[in-house]
Amino acid sequence: MRARDLAAEYETVSVDSDAMEAARLMAEHRLPALLVVDERGEPKAILPASQMIKILVPAYVIEDPALAAVIDEKHADRLCQALAGRRVGDCLSSKADPPPIADPDDTALEVAALMARVRSPLVAVGTKDKAGTHVLGVITASHLLYELLGAGGTSSPA
Repeated sequence: MRARDLAAEYETVSVDSDAMEAARLMAEHRLPALLVVDERGEPKAILPASQMIKILVPAYVIEDPALAAVIDEKHADRLCQALAGRRVGDCLSSKADPPPIADPDDTALEVAALMARVRSPLVAVGTKDKAGTHVLGVITASHLLYELLGAGGTSSPA
């Protein structure tokens, strides 16, 4: 199976999109990440849901997890306010690498190797030319696992 066969339509956001709306999109559709595109629609980054959660958790709680137990629910409910007024670009890690992009002719194993190498929950599938990158779709890790397990069979030992 080729990457073009595995690619599916997927939600994208721009670097200028509202961070709260991006978080809601992730939550409502239970997405592991979003593909972030620049003003020209070119893939810019992958924004994992875990990165959004990291923004919600105060730095002092990350440094000392025991403090999480003493924060009451009333204050915990206010965590999402950390996204208010922020853009998606503000939420990207400063160390964010360009998003992984598979060629449409790549095999499922090539996509899996790329995904494993960059530790990304999704890979964009696209073609590149002088005009830029044209995204055909996205392959999520869960979809790739499903396809690989289906292709390999699910037989169990007798």
